[in-house]
Amino acid sequence: MINPGAWARDRLGERGLALLLLVGLLALAVVPLVALPATRCKVFGAGCPRPEPEVIADPVAAKQAPTPLEAATSGAYAALGDSYSAGIGAEATLSDRNPLNRCHRTSKAYYHEVSQAFRFARGSGFWACSGATIQDLRDGRGGEPSQLGRLSADTSLVTLSIGGNDVGFAKVLAGCVIKLPWSESCTGQGEDVAGRLAALRQSLPGLLDDIRARAPRARVIVMGYPKAFSEVDGVGGDNISVSDQRWLNARAYDLGRLVQQSAAEADARIAARHGQGSVEYVDAYSAFAGHEVGSGAPYMNGLLLNLSALEAEPRSYHPTAAGQHALAGLFIEQIKKGPGRPLN
Repeated sequence: MINPGAWARDRLGERGLALLLLVGLLALAVVPLVALPATRCKVFGAGCPRPEPEVIADPVAAKQAPTPLEAATSGAYAALGDSYSAGIGAEATLSDRNPLNRCHRTSKAYYHEVSQAFRFARGSGFWACSGATIQDLRDGRGGEPSQLGRLSADTSLVTLSIGGNDVGFAKVLAGCVIKLPWSESCTGQGEDVAGRLAALRQSLPGLLDDIRARAPRARVIVMGYPKAFSEVDGVGGDNISVSDQRWLNARAYDLGRLVQQSAAEADARIAARHGQGSVEYVDAYSAFAGHEVGSGAPYMNGLLLNLSALEAEPRSYHPTAAGQHALAGLFIEQIKKGPGRPLN
């Protein structure tokens, strides 16, 4: 068998063999430098790949979501709704009682405290109107234009109370006051109330969608209604028994849950589409706890009679100035807190 080392010495000699080994060692050193760019770059500083350009984030895309307060105050504030938002029952000045004030907007309505608590970039407007229904918000009431027409793409906050007139609460209360003692004509209105609540459940989502269409980036905060009665003792002069009080409070509770559910569904639709703004609910049911009709310091007016006309005054069973102050506190707290999810 031929020995490769002996064969190479015989053919090349000792010097040739040494030269061959040197060439092999040089190949081992040079080939990685030529063939491998990373090695060539490290040893000679040549053939190095160009660095990737630094990617600068889009300042718009990188901007953090607004805080609830920033979102609410970035544009205009519009106060819409019915008598609980207009402030009837909280009259404090002569102008509050002006008969030409057909919407009965008063100086102690919660709108004033809310509008003064924050600085709105595009100002604020007070458009709520006593007696308003959902249709009135669209078409106008008392000779005034549509409340929805007051909204625009610049609106960043909407506060609202609605539904009480659609359910016919004024008529229901009248039926509880004007009845024979111990009769069931008050609670006997239950079937009619249930039917109107069912109709409201169908119409309220459309109203919230209309508000969103006109003010697509607004936070829309919808308020429920406070319970009016203490359920402890009958209130002298109004003919409403304790059992009637409980029934009336329960209907206010039902209305609040309906409004809450509609608001939650509307907000879920916004979140699912990653849209701007929100629809939120303020639970006012217990806002007057300890200060109901007939208490020592009521936040709600009881039955007020116009003796000359022998009829109840419109401000009956509506919040007093103290009641409007309590409602303002709920709205201010909700504006700061937000919907409980990130705002786009």
